[in-house]
Amino acid sequence: MQVSSVNDVKIYNLSYGRSLPEWLSDRKKRSLQKNDVDIRRRIELIQDFEMPTVSSTIKVSRDGQYIIATGTYKPRIRCYDTYQLSMKFERCLDSEVVTFEILSDDYSKIVFLQCDRYVEFHSQHGRYYRTRIPKFGRDFSYHYPSCDLYFVGASSEVYRLNLEQGRFLNSLQTDASQNNVCDINPAHHLFATGTTEGKVECWDPRTRNRVGTLDCALSSVTADTEIDGLPSISALKFKGALHMVVGTTTGQVLLYDLRSSRPLIVKDHHYGLPIKSIEFQEQLDLVISADSRIVKMWNQNTGEIFTSIETEHEINCLCLYPNSGMFFLANESPKMNTFYVPTLGPAPRWCSFLDNLTEELEENPENTVYDDYKFVTKKDLENLGLAHLIGSPLLRAYMHGFFMDIRLYHKVKAMANPFAYEEYRKDKIRQKIEETRAQRVQVKKLPKVNKELAMKFIEEEEAEEQVQRKKKGKSLPNILRDERFKVMFENPDFQVDEASEEFRLINPIVSKASEKRKKKLKQLQEHRDSEQEAEELEGKPSDAESSESSDDDRGWVEEVQKQHKLLRREQKLKLMERDQQIHSKPKFFEIKAGEEFKSFKDAARKQKLLKTTLEDRLKHEEKTGMLHLSDTTVGSKQLTFTLKKSEQQKKRQEAEKQHHEERRRLRRSAGHLRGKAARGKPFF
Repeated sequence: MQVSSVNDVKIYNLSYGRSLPEWLSDRKKRSLQKNDVDIRRRIELIQDFEMPTVSSTIKVSRDGQYIIATGTYKPRIRCYDTYQLSMKFERCLDSEVVTFEILSDDYSKIVFLQCDRYVEFHSQHGRYYRTRIPKFGRDFSYHYPSCDLYFVGASSEVYRLNLEQGRFLNSLQTDASQNNVCDINPAHHLFATGTTEGKVECWDPRTRNRVGTLDCALSSVTADTEIDGLPSISALKFKGALHMVVGTTTGQVLLYDLRSSRPLIVKDHHYGLPIKSIEFQEQLDLVISADSRIVKMWNQNTGEIFTSIETEHEINCLCLYPNSGMFFLANESPKMNTFYVPTLGPAPRWCSFLDNLTEELEENPENTVYDDYKFVTKKDLENLGLAHLIGSPLLRAYMHGFFMDIRLYHKVKAMANPFAYEEYRKDKIRQKIEETRAQRVQVKKLPKVNKELAMKFIEEEEAEEQVQRKKKGKSLPNILRDERFKVMFENPDFQVDEASEEFRLINPIVSKASEKRKKKLKQLQEHRDSEQEAEELEGKPSDAESSESSDDDRGWVEEVQKQHKLLRREQKLKLMERDQQIHSKPKFFEIKAGEEFKSFKDAARKQKLLKTTLEDRLKHEEKTGMLHLSDTTVGSKQLTFTLKKSEQQKKRQEAEKQHHEERRRLRRSAGHLRGKAARGKPFF
């Protein structure tokens, strides 16, 4: 059992500790409990309260006697009897369970919605009936007055299955593309469904008409919330006749009064994860909301956090045991977590011993193992003269040192250094004296981020303080001590990049302005010392000052121009390097079908011929024999072109030529044989 305290609220994790594998024999389990202290001290509230791999949903029957949970793998349900503190039965299913509903007071009537669109009805003996809905379901609710099951899922329709007539009824057509969750108010039986567009539609089951729509996506956006994407509805729960709590996929929980379209409270989990489950604690007016990482309990009237619980594994479902301070968590691990918060209420009747156990723990707080021991290193043992105890039972090896009894350590310390108290007393007196000194030397620590900027502000502050001290005026505020600029010297994202283009262009102006400021402060100080400050301030600036200012302006202009030239040169170098990298990369060419690769020289020669004039190309073709120029009788000229044959054409002509020769040879041999036959001579 693990005890933690968050916001001064004690939380007991009853399922903390290692769990034993199922395949171990009882004899092996008993031997492990004898030898292992952690296994012996763990609390197993309900025997085998776990799943083989993952638990998905968990609920308690209305009579409080049975706890039913679903999980994998293989898909199964397990029913636990709280009166016997053990598992009552286990059933394996064909597919995973999305959610389920207990229709009776005990486990005799259960409806399961599975991930393959099947709906299974179970009785005491097992599966009673199985049917299928048109679309994949995500949630369903049971309307007790009419015995109707309302299914919502990957469709705009809400399917109705009447259990009294045993048939589907007309569906409810919503304005949404898909519906995620639904719930029915236990007081006036108002049906509400949450859509993927971030809206909640309310329907009257008696008339099957829509009576209202809430835009929760718009209401969840406040000044304190950060939302990525459109918030969809992921959880929905009614409380009483007038209140409803809605959870979004972006981590907001909205509390509504049904008489108003605006939420009373918007609570953000600040994790950006979908809200999985919502429960209510009636005695303390608390809302318990859970996402996959944390469980938060907060007051529904003020919104103040009561306490919170973080788990090691992702949370899938939250189930609060009625009229008690115990709740269960189904998570992405084999073990289902059990928590007990005495502030929320007493322990259930079947585990009333938890109240006595927690009271004893609060009256006698358990000391940790390390309170009675002192950790010492090997060097400390040598200084105390206890190196010979290494390996003895008086020292327990741990990491890079040893644990020894605190009483032994104090005795040896007093014997090894009898004047330790006097030294301690002198150190305390010295510290008090240093604290009372008004003008002691203070070491100014520079921040980790923007050290140069902070040093510059410190120097300017010191210079201004000297001037203000002589002037006897009020000191100016310091940026380093201003809370508005505190993040600039703590967050690394605000680090000034001196290699950036903007800094290099603006740095000459800033440096010159700071130099001017320093010169001005120095001049003011000199003028005060010589009692000529008033004349210089009231009169016009002298020629020397005007010349200095013009020289300064000319200087920073030249500096800015110099930086511009350097930046242009760097850009040119980068472009040249990029071009070299592009040209240095190998080029790949694709050869057309039927052509043979000869060399790159042919392609280069063709490119060269294309660039030449028509006259030069004609002369070249006339030399190669592809062009014949002749004069006609009329006096004109005649050009005759010979088309260049491709490799395929040459091969085809050669094949045809060989074929003709073979046929000619066969005809000759056939004629020779016919002549022999006519003359009556044998063939051979």
